Amino acid sequence: MAGITSTKAAKASNGLGPRTRIINLAKTNITQDELDAALRYLAAGDVAGTNDAHTVAGVTCLTESGVFTSGTTDDVQVAIQGTGAITFAADFGIGSTGITSSLLADFNQQ
Repeated sequence: MAGITSTKAAKASNGLGPRTRIINLAKTNITQDELDAALRYLAAGDVAGTNDAHTVAGVTCLTESGVFTSGTTDDVQVAIQGTGAITFAADFGIGSTGITSSLLADFNQQ
């Protein structure tokens, strides 16, 4: 049986790049078009220094089935990578989506 060979303290780390954030996109009954608009906004950015462009690294739903259903799903989790700014807010995305964005985790190696 292998034993523990290191006594170093655990610390926050990230093997995903200099900065990866997990965000939640929330709205009652998100449609595919609304989700697409929010993801395009994350990728393209808006005002430099306020909402910069990011790489969308992953999209999932923490539901029992793990499947996004347009017009039914209320929360979608997105992993974004990049060191730029992001402002979490209501009506997030391109156009009037009604989606609220919030930060769930920030893996920052800067």
